[in-house]
Amino acid sequence: MSDAVPNPNPETGMVNLFDAEYARCPQPVYRALRSQCPVARQVFGNGPVLSRYEDVIWALRHPEIFSSAMDLQIKLGTERPMIPQQIDPPAQTRYRKILDPRFSRKRMAEIEPDVRRHAGELIDRFIDRGECEFDHEFAVPLPCHAFLSLMGLPQSELGHFLAIKDDIIRPHMKSLDLEEMGRIRERAGHGIYEYFGRVVDERRRAPGDDLVSYLCQAEIDGERLTRNEILDICFLMILAGLDTVTATLGCNVAFLASNPAHREQLVRDPALIPGAVEELLRWETPVTGVPRVVKREVEIHGATLKPGELVTLLIGASNTDEGEFSDPELVDFARERNRHVAFGSGPHRCLGSHLARMELEVALEEWHRRIPEYRVKPGELPRYSPGIREVQYLPLVWDRRA
Repeated sequence: MSDAVPNPNPETGMVNLFDAEYARCPQPVYRALRSQCPVARQVFGNGPVLSRYEDVIWALRHPEIFSSAMDLQIKLGTERPMIPQQIDPPAQTRYRKILDPRFSRKRMAEIEPDVRRHAGELIDRFIDRGECEFDHEFAVPLPCHAFLSLMGLPQSELGHFLAIKDDIIRPHMKSLDLEEMGRIRERAGHGIYEYFGRVVDERRRAPGDDLVSYLCQAEIDGERLTRNEILDICFLMILAGLDTVTATLGCNVAFLASNPAHREQLVRDPALIPGAVEELLRWETPVTGVPRVVKREVEIHGATLKPGELVTLLIGASNTDEGEFSDPELVDFARERNRHVAFGSGPHRCLGSHLARMELEVALEEWHRRIPEYRVKPGELPRYSPGIREVQYLPLVWDRRA
């Protein structure tokens, strides 16, 4: 879609969700979609796109119509569906029962001191310089360190994991050719299975207290998980655990760096930080949309969605819908009734939401306690990736301490 063609195009109902400007500032696109074409079509793939809150929330809560079992329609380098993300209830529910306790609010509180300590260590490395590249020096290592610890994986392997993860989630950063994107994902997926195959074998021989060891011991209906089931869970974990919190943290701090009045609110009153995390999840929504497969014909706003179509539920657009949120264009850290769907809704609501909230709150608390005044480096612009909106380049500066 060229610069001369509006995004979305109100005449054709087409929208480009991989456009660079959309990645940087998606809210105008969201607004136009909801008002002009609530059932749009993607430029790449021609799949339908739902953008209104009531439609998105309804679809998320009806997996019998909008299925997550999409391994044939959208392959992410997988040989089988990822567990539990790419299977539907009731099978999905059985896996959530063994996974949910490992990501409970109580367990996340237990690891919070380590996350806080690591945040301080990262800040120590650059605070006296008066500048940093936020993504590489803070947003990536903070949540990744915590996640690799939970999984029992070596911190020294982080670069390898990040490269594989990016090839799965962002192959479009290397090529927009669909066949080549598929090959990139296939190679990366093979690397994930190969690596975790070795880890599973090691943990079965010598279990520890990490998540992979837990999966090797876990049972469903008296039966231990198979090797493939464990690999399919690990495949999902490495993608989600190394990407979404990093993306969220970068979007949040990019907003605060460009909106000093909001930043100053958090410096003056750190008690606002939990509300700020929720509001910035709503406004920035790094995971802009999630795919689902239509299982049976359904009509929405006069458009017919047919079985087998791959539909995008644009949760970022739903989070700024005036039909659900009062003054949705206003970023209000004291917002009441903030029922955003940044973590999804229904049976596939994000497994790691408690972990994400804890990490985001700790990060904003420690950052603003140590570096209360900061801004984007003059002459520089943050660089966002489409799809999952990670701020892959965010140069920040502040006055160095005397």
